[in-house]
Amino acid sequence: MTMSEIILPNNWEPRVYQTPLWQHLENGGRRAYEVAHRRWGKDDVCLHYTATAAMQRVGNYWHMLPQANQAKKAVWNAINSHTGKRRIDEAFPLSIRKRTNNNEMLIEFVNGSIWQVLGSDNYDSLVGSPPVGVVFSEWALANPAAWPYIQPILEENGGWAFFITTPRGRNHAKSFYEMAEASDEWYCEKQTVADTNVFTAEQLKRIEQELIAGYGIDEGKAKFQQEYYCSFDAALPGAYYGTEMVNAEAQGRICSVPYVQGEPVYVTFDLGWGDSTSMWFWQIIGREPRVIDYHESSGGSIPAYAQFLNQKPYLYGKLILPHDGEHGRLSTGMSYAKQFRDLGFTVATLSRAASLDIEIKLTRQFIPMVWFDKEKAKQGLECLRSYHREWDNKNKCFKQHPKHDWASNGADGFRTGAIAHKEGLMKPTTVTKKPMMGSGQKGNWMSN
Repeated sequence: MTMSEIILPNNWEPRVYQTPLWQHLENGGRRAYEVAHRRWGKDDVCLHYTATAAMQRVGNYWHMLPQANQAKKAVWNAINSHTGKRRIDEAFPLSIRKRTNNNEMLIEFVNGSIWQVLGSDNYDSLVGSPPVGVVFSEWALANPAAWPYIQPILEENGGWAFFITTPRGRNHAKSFYEMAEASDEWYCEKQTVADTNVFTAEQLKRIEQELIAGYGIDEGKAKFQQEYYCSFDAALPGAYYGTEMVNAEAQGRICSVPYVQGEPVYVTFDLGWGDSTSMWFWQIIGREPRVIDYHESSGGSIPAYAQFLNQKPYLYGKLILPHDGEHGRLSTGMSYAKQFRDLGFTVATLSRAASLDIEIKLTRQFIPMVWFDKEKAKQGLECLRSYHREWDNKNKCFKQHPKHDWASNGADGFRTGAIAHKEGLMKPTTVTKKPMMGSGQKGNWMSN
């Protein structure tokens, strides 16, 4: 069969319940958000649409999973259980390909378009030509900062973006759904097992029983409600701070929290070079710890972070680093704390806690005291909602340590704040103006 005889989509047509989404895409829709139950066929729809789009417009197309190490199993090597064939081979027949690179999980088509499977966890380090079409798969588990980074690219080149997911608690996927549902520019829908005929009642009953047996009654029921009835209200299984964050929202402590002029701002850190660095900005007003701002970025140096802090309108009390902030670094011969001090900041480091479990317990006790700025701390709030224990598939239980993903750095930086508050490092201090030293930048904060 020659390429001219190939009809796309290749030997596939949408199921009845997939048809409205497919029609939106075929009619030129550029934004879509599909919240649907397991086995709905979300990735299939996106793969087959990408094949048709890539042959009509030459460009780069990305299919993004939350983490790069998920991509091979979830998409690149995924087998269609009904046909026994790889899903990418069904969507992208060999006759429309110029080359296939298994190491990079990349396909180049005969017309010059390129499709690649990637992880959204390193969205800001992706190189090459920008995409004209992006699929965000498992959006509820992805780093929400990936979309603001990619969005301007697609706006400029008229590209499209499709988000597919099942819920994972009341995190960014929920607020994103509310945004898309209210917008005339988005196709947005939520389909549960009650809306399709994928599972029988007997199958659903058995699935729920098996989830309860594997996860326990509370976690199992929550997982069943999320994955099959698309509930945003069911708690994220294994979430450390799920209950505390739900209560914070219900009690109105996630709101507009203004900066109080003349009062010191404390910044608590989780510093990372391979990972992101997170910064939480605090004020202690009376007995209230208030989060007024949040920032997260990767690849910066201490002088770059100092310059960033210098651009904020805040009067700083202390920069508070984790317990290893005083340790010397091979790259500079100086600790993080000394580098910040040389740039004119007052710096404190935490004493080392007995264990991570104790620190997390302390953080749980601390959250009910805290007020959060809803907009400026939005990304940090998503980290706290999504921070969770890792599931051990072999032993069918949660591991004793957190899952390391996009939420970890923000959660760690907040935990620094909880410990700092307990240790008395975040108290109102006298703030005076003093130039920063050693960076060539004009400084305007120093704490006595």
